[in-house]
Amino acid sequence: MAGGMWDRTQRAPVGALTLTALAEGIRASQRQPQGPPFTGPPPEPWELQHEAEPRSGATAPTVGSVPCSPNSAPEQGSHQASQTSWEEGALADLALYTAACLEEAGFAGTQVTVLTLSSALEVHGARLEDQVHSLVSGLLAQVPSLAEGRPRRVALRVLTALALEHSRDVVCALLPRSLPLDWPAAELWRSLSRNQRVNGQVLVQLLWVLRATAGPKLEALAATRALGEMLAISGCVGATRGFYPHLLLALVTQLHELAHSHAHAPDTPKIWVLSHGGPPHSHASCALEALKALLTGDGGRMVVTCMEQTGGWRRLLGAHTHLEGVLLLASAMVAHADHHLRGLFADLLPRLRSANDLQRLTAMAFFTGLLQSPPTARLLREEVILERLLTWQSDPKPTVRWLGLLGLGHLALSRGKVRHISTLLPALMGALGEGDARLVGAALGALRRLLLRPRAPVRLLSTELGPYLPRLLDDARDSVRASAVGLLGTLVRRGRGGLRLGLRGPLRKLVLQCLMPLLLRLHDPSQDTAESSEWTLARCDQALCWGLLEDMVTVAHYDSPEALSHICHRLIRQYPSHVPNFLSQTQGYLRSPEDPLRHAATVLIGLLVHHASPDCICQNLLDSLFQDLGQLQSDPQPAVVAAAQVSAQQVALLTHAQSQPRGPLLLRLAPIRNLPTRPPPVYADSPFRRRSLAGRWGCSGLRPA
Repeated sequence: MAGGMWDRTQRAPVGALTLTALAEGIRASQRQPQGPPFTGPPPEPWELQHEAEPRSGATAPTVGSVPCSPNSAPEQGSHQASQTSWEEGALADLALYTAACLEEAGFAGTQVTVLTLSSALEVHGARLEDQVHSLVSGLLAQVPSLAEGRPRRVALRVLTALALEHSRDVVCALLPRSLPLDWPAAELWRSLSRNQRVNGQVLVQLLWVLRATAGPKLEALAATRALGEMLAISGCVGATRGFYPHLLLALVTQLHELAHSHAHAPDTPKIWVLSHGGPPHSHASCALEALKALLTGDGGRMVVTCMEQTGGWRRLLGAHTHLEGVLLLASAMVAHADHHLRGLFADLLPRLRSANDLQRLTAMAFFTGLLQSPPTARLLREEVILERLLTWQSDPKPTVRWLGLLGLGHLALSRGKVRHISTLLPALMGALGEGDARLVGAALGALRRLLLRPRAPVRLLSTELGPYLPRLLDDARDSVRASAVGLLGTLVRRGRGGLRLGLRGPLRKLVLQCLMPLLLRLHDPSQDTAESSEWTLARCDQALCWGLLEDMVTVAHYDSPEALSHICHRLIRQYPSHVPNFLSQTQGYLRSPEDPLRHAATVLIGLLVHHASPDCICQNLLDSLFQDLGQLQSDPQPAVVAAAQVSAQQVALLTHAQSQPRGPLLLRLAPIRNLPTRPPPVYADSPFRRRSLAGRWGCSGLRPA
């Protein structure tokens, strides 16, 4: 190649005649018929467009071609070995003169530039590939100095003509200038995006660069930047129709890789985008904008809106929250972009076995989220999906097990899947003992979805949940407690008819086993748990016909020892044989690390003992209660100490009543109206505070006098 390709100090610009002569010389060197010299007026635009089209014999890169590195050169054909030195110099001069003419040759020169380039493309074919990098470099150097209007449009048309025959080489030539992305390179990418004959080929080449490079390598980062510029042009939407799922998954996977690399190398300097006037953007931001442009351009504006409202974009950018963002994106697409789900689902299947962990996890999250769409889930047999999700449960990675549990939850909502309850239930119950809160929450959510199905197995679930649910109500993790309380409420709501008829013995037993914890959790430090407890108690009151809804709501929202006392009196009268269990359930909270719960348990024990009959509580239980209340005399909270003294007095009064001599059985059964009653407990403060008080769920306020 001739030296000084773009050294304009060594060569003077030439005009239309020189360029025409150069084109005629190129034709003559190949022994082809020469076209008539350019002597007339400039051709019409439609004629130029016709002449600029390549011949049908030229071949364009296929989708299956291997992407080249931006610094790699095309293979030399065997026919290039016999190329004359004049031809090499002519091709080199063509690159120089093309750029020079664009700026200084005027209208006629710019029109002839298109004719000259078309002639070279037709005659040299593959041999012009050696000059593509030089031509693109020259265009990048010339574009900033070209005036707006016709000169710049023709320069961009030259790039389009190159990309028609040599899209792979044009992409390889532009990628090194896209990291960081300067203004001329951005202008060239956008010009390629506007041409519908070229943009599809260029997008395919960029997609192959993304798929062929694992991790945030420079080639993948540069391709992501280029995609962001191209997809921002609305005319590029049609070109993505054939490989939309591939492009979407490539961008989402690239976001995962960028987030993962940033989390493991937080001090890595970022390369900023210089083509925008706003604040600098990181690589992840550019990939995110490209993804938004892809969705918006194809009618997925509601998907973008849903992701913004749910915080999905922010989650996609986080290393530890990326999969949550993928799940939200899949849910939004199920709701608002179902025309792409089948293609996306089919493209996910081979990725589920990818050797790349990040790619496989992203595909798993998408696969799990798309199971929410029954038509999409029916693309595979139910047994195949269930087998795959159950296989994930044996994976050593908690994240994989979590995604499998979420998938089982979506599967439970699908029509006809309840017949797999014997397979689903052991996996879900086994996850309730996991140490990861995400796994327990996913299992509880799947069980709740199972209850929402018609003809849900309420009795079976009540029996299976008996050993687990009371323990989960006292779990140290806020999210687990709230989910467990909500699951109990859903279970009671689905079994309401049987409970009213006195049926469903396992469910009734489970409710009474969890009753005191539900009362105490009305003012749990976690707002979700407190609100869930109120909702569940309302379902229990409705199903079991207690008539305590008003009192329960009063206790949940206001300082009202009277309402709490009324609840205790009604429950003891309705379930006298369960009083020892009520006291035992409450006794465990006397050692709670949470001051409000410890205080509430102290008061609740005093009220239960006050309303209890001396015959229903054994002396051993009273002694144990008296001992635990005595230990609270040294509690750091003065309110707990005062409440413990009052409740201990109630225990002592009941013990004294038990020691009184008893008359005959008939006398004890007869109503005795004149016996002295035990004085009611009077507490200086209620364990239940208003939600507007200071320290209550982070709110501020003062307690009214």
